[in-house]
Amino acid sequence: MLLKTFGWSFAITVIGLALAGVLWGWQGLAIVGILSVLEISLSFDNAVINAGILRKMNAFWQKIFLTVGILIAVFGMRLVFPVVIVAITAKLGPVEAVNLAINDKAHYQELVTSAHPAIAAFGGIFLLMIFLDFIFEERDYKWLSWIEKPMAKMGKLDMLSVIIGLVVLLVSAMTVATDAAHGAGDKSATVLLSGVAGMITYLVVGGVSGYFEDKLEEDEEGEEAGAAPAKKGTGAAVGLAGKAAFFMFLYLEVIDASFSFDGVIGAFAITNDIFMMALGLGIGAMYIRSLTVFLVRKGTLDDYVYLEHGAHYAIGALAVILLATIKYEIPEVVTGLVGVALIGLSFASSLIRNRREGKPGDSSEAQSEVAHRV
Repeated sequence: MLLKTFGWSFAITVIGLALAGVLWGWQGLAIVGILSVLEISLSFDNAVINAGILRKMNAFWQKIFLTVGILIAVFGMRLVFPVVIVAITAKLGPVEAVNLAINDKAHYQELVTSAHPAIAAFGGIFLLMIFLDFIFEERDYKWLSWIEKPMAKMGKLDMLSVIIGLVVLLVSAMTVATDAAHGAGDKSATVLLSGVAGMITYLVVGGVSGYFEDKLEEDEEGEEAGAAPAKKGTGAAVGLAGKAAFFMFLYLEVIDASFSFDGVIGAFAITNDIFMMALGLGIGAMYIRSLTVFLVRKGTLDDYVYLEHGAHYAIGALAVILLATIKYEIPEVVTGLVGVALIGLSFASSLIRNRREGKPGDSSEAQSEVAHRV
């Protein structure tokens, strides 16, 4: 199963490193390898979050996530996105931006770096909203109960996560956005606009996907209660499932985009060659997607119930770090270690819980169910 799930990742790694060696020599090969490790270390929590969403989708959409999704992740976010950001912020045409990225790499890097406050505000607020909605929700399992119990009670207040998100955004605009480290001058207006855009994106994409998911669950409950099932291929349940899966796929891609911001910006500390960057980060992104599918097919999140908690705490930490990087330089290794540490602690807590309750390391029932669906 390991080879089947990670086979394409292994193959892409070999091909990608070989291509880097041919095009750029040993130095290029080393840079691409380092970028791949950087992406994996920064995005492990992304895989856990993605797995929590992907396990709700059928085999077809899992394949879409691994094919179309990886194309969006590699070519869209790691290659096209930095060029688009430069084109927008520097008011250049697409051709001019591409020409700049290829022929004047130093100036291109400077323009991408100057756009960091807008990128960090958008991604930071989007990820913060994911964390807040998680921590304010009443859950069957509580990892840090001394935090999660009072937070769940507070979450009964409508729109609390939106209010807190807006407060954090205002504080960021009035503090860290002033004399930002990435780009000279006051970036308050830029941070406010980008943060609001991040929040709107979260509310729209997450809200629509949640709406269709809830409707799908209601339809399934109606069928279980004895309602007449829809005809094959034409019923509302079939169409509704497709819409729900589609918007959840969009939600996954936006999450991946938010996670990739720090990796793309951090990659400029290693190289300003956009093709090396796309290849190295793309290899890492492939492993993250394979890991996501592996977690789903193994039923890992059912067996180790605190993993999702650890990943969401890592998301909260990443959101704070992204907002802080508007003004302060924070090494990427810190971001990666925080995420890995929180997920490691949640995994260890899950192991202790399983042993205390006499549960095995995996759930055969969950595995068989997932295997049947996949």
